[in-house]
Amino acid sequence: MKNNRNSFILTIIFILVAAISRIISHEMQWFNLAPIAAVGLFAGAVLSDKKYAFLFAILAQLLGDVYLELFTSWPGFYGIDQAFVYLALIAVTILGFGMKQQKALSILGFSVSAAVLFFVVSNFGVWVAIQTGKADVFGYGTGVAGLINTYIAAIPFFKNTLISTVAGSAILFGAYHLLQNGMATKFQKSNA
Repeated sequence: MKNNRNSFILTIIFILVAAISRIISHEMQWFNLAPIAAVGLFAGAVLSDKKYAFLFAILAQLLGDVYLELFTSWPGFYGIDQAFVYLALIAVTILGFGMKQQKALSILGFSVSAAVLFFVVSNFGVWVAIQTGKADVFGYGTGVAGLINTYIAAIPFFKNTLISTVAGSAILFGAYHLLQNGMATKFQKSNA
């Protein structure tokens, strides 16, 4: 993108905001109300060096996980299903690679798609964990019925994922474009 340094700095700030919001939402038991997927989508869409794009969402999630593990009674690291959360963030970042135009409708469509993708992959991980021996504390069951039950039970959490991804994307892409437009205006005035 034009000013990769600005997108890099903005993404680092948003990593910290996303990690902190994840910690706060977890402490308040507002599960999945953190814009981690928005960070991956943004990084995938605007950073020209794609290897860094993967790093940002993973780092935001990891910071939250480390904090939860070290400073709360919640487990920050909890099993194979967590690997699917990270896999979902990688998938969302790859989705961001496909965003060619960063216009409002495009950002909205990609944000909704990112939330759905995160929901599908991360909850599939819950089902896989149960299939591989993790305690089925909620009684989802095994096999196809267990998979269906896992997704049905996760629907209430999807609302928070959707809200945080759409709002986080709007804020992040909006701030980025305001920054880009402000820099362009400043550059044009200095060259006039």
